[in-house]
Amino acid sequence: MKSVQLEATSRSEVRKKSALNALRKEGRIPAVLYGGKDNLNFHVGEIAFSKLITTHEVYFIELNFGEKTIKAVISDVQFHPVTDRPIHIDFMEVFEDKLVTIGVPVAFSGASKGVLNGGKRREKLRKLICKAFPKDVPEVVTIDITEVRIGQSIKVKDISIENVELLDNPNSVIIAVKTSRVAVDPEEEEEGEEAAAEGATEEAASE
Repeated sequence: MKSVQLEATSRSEVRKKSALNALRKEGRIPAVLYGGKDNLNFHVGEIAFSKLITTHEVYFIELNFGEKTIKAVISDVQFHPVTDRPIHIDFMEVFEDKLVTIGVPVAFSGASKGVLNGGKRREKLRKLICKAFPKDVPEVVTIDITEVRIGQSIKVKDISIENVELLDNPNSVIIAVKTSRVAVDPEEEEEGEEAAAEGATEEAASE
């Protein structure tokens, strides 16, 4: 998975509310890094950080403190209840020899047979929670939906990724194809495909 750098500045004031609010007025977001020997308090730029959380992509974050860089993932973000601006961030330090848990975006490939026959595509999960060593974390989980017919779905338990454990409920639906007013009956759908296959065979034989 890709990494992006984020400039970070250590802070000594941890609990004083006035000091934290002053940082926020300056366009900075208070943050804490967990997972290492000691917790580290710091702050990052609101504009730079907001660009990272408004994208569908997920990255490892390289926190650049000038004299050192620490690899981490975003663990939690608190938002202001009125303005919806980020006001606090928790990061978790990443070690190459330790498992990391992170949400990875889902992408779909192929044209579903059910959708082509009038069914409605319903995407239920946009991310899957993956647990793996950093080198094995995928940038995206791509799922082929070509064979998904009307009334069928793909669940978490149907997905297998090498060296990655999926932590979502195994029975959670990732994507489904539901019926609609214009949908073709699944049996008619299969009969139509069989007829098309037979027609193609007869046409080839007559040539």
